[in-house]
Amino acid sequence: MTQDQNAVEFDVVVIGGGPAGATAAWDLAREGRSVLLLDRAGRTKPCGGAVPPRLLEEFEVPQSLLVARARSARMVAPSNRAVDMPVGEIGYVGMVDRDVFDEWLRARAATAGAERRIGTYDHIERDGGQGAVVCYNTERGGEMHKVRTRLVIGADGARSGVARESIPGAERNKCVFAYHEIVKSPASTPEGFDGTRCDVLYQGKLSPDFYAWIFPHGETASIGVGSANKGFSLRGSVKQLRDDMGLEGCETIRREGAPIPLKPLKRWDNGRDVLVTGDAAGVVAPASGEGIYYAMVCGRIAAQTAQAFIATGNPAVLKRARRSFLREHGRVFWILGMMQYFWYSSDKRRERFVDMCADRDVQLLTWQAYMNKKLVRANPMAHVRIFIKDCAHLLGLKPVAQ
Repeated sequence: MTQDQNAVEFDVVVIGGGPAGATAAWDLAREGRSVLLLDRAGRTKPCGGAVPPRLLEEFEVPQSLLVARARSARMVAPSNRAVDMPVGEIGYVGMVDRDVFDEWLRARAATAGAERRIGTYDHIERDGGQGAVVCYNTERGGEMHKVRTRLVIGADGARSGVARESIPGAERNKCVFAYHEIVKSPASTPEGFDGTRCDVLYQGKLSPDFYAWIFPHGETASIGVGSANKGFSLRGSVKQLRDDMGLEGCETIRREGAPIPLKPLKRWDNGRDVLVTGDAAGVVAPASGEGIYYAMVCGRIAAQTAQAFIATGNPAVLKRARRSFLREHGRVFWILGMMQYFWYSSDKRRERFVDMCADRDVQLLTWQAYMNKKLVRANPMAHVRIFIKDCAHLLGLKPVAQ
């Protein structure tokens, strides 16, 4: 093992180089903090890759990283009834390839001054000296390395080793397991694939408790599914979806699977020197599964919280991270969680959910909320109309369109 250092080597060690970790490292390095960004090599999270235009502006991400701009989404019911939801003039759904996008974020953090290292987190030690000692391996079975830091930011995913070691109850957080295949895709197929549109399929045969998707990535497409049902075949579902959409013969570039958290953890810090962020904190939007934007917001909040912690030395400020995020986005997460609990529970309810998506008021407010990342209050009558229609659907008073 390398020798322990009595002096603190870094203000912050960020473990995990996805959107949350890379954003936190970038923000902290720009503010002059000494930052180590530790990330495993060759890991890409399964993800449809959808990002709102607001993300590009808010986090200074160039348009060149977009591989496609989807102008509509199509919701497909168990009966195969399809409802198109055009974005209209208020924006588009940007699409990124996570392998390229995440690496660009990590490289930007390094350019700002963060030190990058490839390694796998093992554990944290405390020897009575200042701060925490992060222990990691650079290769399987290789030498253990140690680095001392004032603060550890765990951004190492839904089954975060940092969270499970340091945050009580983190190991019990429920997850959906996601699996997708990136394939070389044509512009369209006779069976219905459209390279300008995001397809979301609410069908029990494809996912008993979540949804399946086909998202265009320019010359490629992400075809995936999520489910918390351990006995359900995700690979079988993706194969069926590819067959149904005429994509069975397309070249498969890569396959990826990973857990996705269903709700934020009740605690994000250990009250001492550890803070978690992104998927490690459980920050993925329920119902939609959207995670990139919220991960980057969470990473920025983690950086701001780290700044306050380093400046004051007061571990109580670490609690600000969770409060700040939920103050801004907690209501949306709660509503989406209720939607997922109710509408995804049976094919009968999924059918009604897709039927409701045909409503113009629902479409307008859905896209406004997606683009702005907050509940829209500009049109109160539209909310009233949606509430009345939603109640009718809930009570079964409105017949499902055929």
